[in-house]
Amino acid sequence: MNEVTPPHELSTPIGTALWTLEDGRERTLEALAGTTDDDVDAVAPGFPNTIGATLYHIAAIEADWLYADLLGGDYPNWLGDWFPFDVREDDGRLSPAPGFPLSNHLERLAFVRARFVEELRRFDRDAWRRSNGLAENPSTPEWILHHLTQHEAEHRGQLQAIRTLLAR
Repeated sequence: MNEVTPPHELSTPIGTALWTLEDGRERTLEALAGTTDDDVDAVAPGFPNTIGATLYHIAAIEADWLYADLLGGDYPNWLGDWFPFDVREDDGRLSPAPGFPLSNHLERLAFVRARFVEELRRFDRDAWRRSNGLAENPSTPEWILHHLTQHEAEHRGQLQAIRTLLAR
């Protein structure tokens, strides 16, 4: 049966949003089943991004939303170890982030998600719907998780398109 099963230790709205985020990640990982390291940096005909660039981007954006918007603070020093390239090139295209095997991209996604969940567990129901107060990008934690779920779903479609094009 299809049902939403949030972690029991989190209050309902936060747990439900977290479950949705995690369900999306499971779907992304399923979409990558059978992907090889050779596929990661391969350029699909007529498609501007690689699988590696897309995975790097998903992780970088999640880290950015966590530290810049959810927590509203400084980026931790370790972030540069996981993200040695800017997320975009000067022309606005996603950074190709070349040379990483699929396992590294998956580790990066998992590491950032673990930090995100760790921080999210500190929020209570009141904080969940409270704006971060940032003048440039006012957002609530609730909206940030919604946005990240949508962001990954959109890129999951691109990953599937790339894989289809590479298989031809």
